[in-house]
Amino acid sequence: MAANADIGFSTRQVHAGSATAHASPRATPIYLTAGFTFDSLDASAEHFGTGTGFGYTRTGNPTIQAVEERLACLEGGDQAVLVSSGQAAVTVALLALAGAGDHVVVSEHIYEGTRGLLLDNLARLGIETTFVPTGDLAAWRDAITPRTRALFAETLSNARNDVLDIAAVSAIGRERGIPLVVDSTFTTPYLLRPLEHGAAVVVHSASKFLAGQGAVLGGVIVDDGRFDAAASGHLFPHLVQTDRLGGASFAERHGARARGAYIRESAAPRFGPSPSPLNAFLIGQGIETLSLRVERQSQNALAVARWLEQRPEVERVDHVGLESHPDFDLGRRYLTRGTGSVFTVTLRGGLEAARHVVQSVELITHMTHLGDVRSLVLHPQSTSHSARTVEERRRAGVSPGTIRLSIGIEDIDDLLADLEQALVGVPVVERETVVL
Repeated sequence: MAANADIGFSTRQVHAGSATAHASPRATPIYLTAGFTFDSLDASAEHFGTGTGFGYTRTGNPTIQAVEERLACLEGGDQAVLVSSGQAAVTVALLALAGAGDHVVVSEHIYEGTRGLLLDNLARLGIETTFVPTGDLAAWRDAITPRTRALFAETLSNARNDVLDIAAVSAIGRERGIPLVVDSTFTTPYLLRPLEHGAAVVVHSASKFLAGQGAVLGGVIVDDGRFDAAASGHLFPHLVQTDRLGGASFAERHGARARGAYIRESAAPRFGPSPSPLNAFLIGQGIETLSLRVERQSQNALAVARWLEQRPEVERVDHVGLESHPDFDLGRRYLTRGTGSVFTVTLRGGLEAARHVVQSVELITHMTHLGDVRSLVLHPQSTSHSARTVEERRRAGVSPGTIRLSIGIEDIDDLLADLEQALVGVPVVERETVVL
């Protein structure tokens, strides 16, 4: 619209310049808009009838779609759905599978936010949870009931670095038509692709390694596109029964893609954790350097872990890349490109030793985050695992002297120098002297 004296100022300030020239940008454009215009009434009807095109950013946006397609490709999945946070990804994935009266089996070593979601929030909706040790395959099998609708675990546990045997656990679920949902935030698709080992759904907190810069929040759900209505339809009637208006079911319309389609068309937009197109853009930018960052972070972390394991102030280092870790062999099987960069260190001096190190590091940042290009430190007992009992923390590998490190891309000599100066003054004793 050109300037026109016959059109009022308020009208011009809203409409002038809204038609942009055709361009072909190399970088993904940011479509920062709530909605999209339709060329005709038929076009809008087609959109609402079949989902063709874009109508409203909560149900689809070109910037968000570009990032979704990239993530689905990297994970080897059928389709990906981007949401506003990693917590939203876990919530939507589980609610797309389970409802009132249903049951899920979950590894006991998971992120505390997910644990609280299961115990406090989903329990109020009538969804029950049974927690099992990550590596106890018999416990996984024994915990399944006729009401079980999903198995859930993380690739690497926080904080002990337990490795999930994805192939074995997914096979247990497949015997009953139950999907395995895996949180692969710690490993990223560069280090491990759970769908290749039998998992059905993968979730990530895209705020972490995928974005990389610690500036935005986001989450993603990736479905494998292998829903088997014959084997699993009796467990998921919302996927195989006609809709409330008598229309075709998701399985009839989408076949093996039914579960992913339900997440995209029903669960995610109706629960409403929509990502910002700007955040999607920044996540997409981060993904472009994912392999470079994760490779460097993994190398740095293993070097730091090996160095710390030799220190007299250190009682234990829980890093799966160390031969001393009980899951070392399992890690070698699944993590051929690197063993990740998040791990815990338990100091012999207990709580006061941990306090001293956390408050003495200068280069390493004390904050609640991980997967950043910067190295980070946190004290799990007083933060991420504070809502657990002493026994629950013990089983998770968390004691008063435990600190969690997320190693970044800094020069390794600088990281070791920072840790060395932070360890000055830490008491060297045979075992922890402070017990809370």
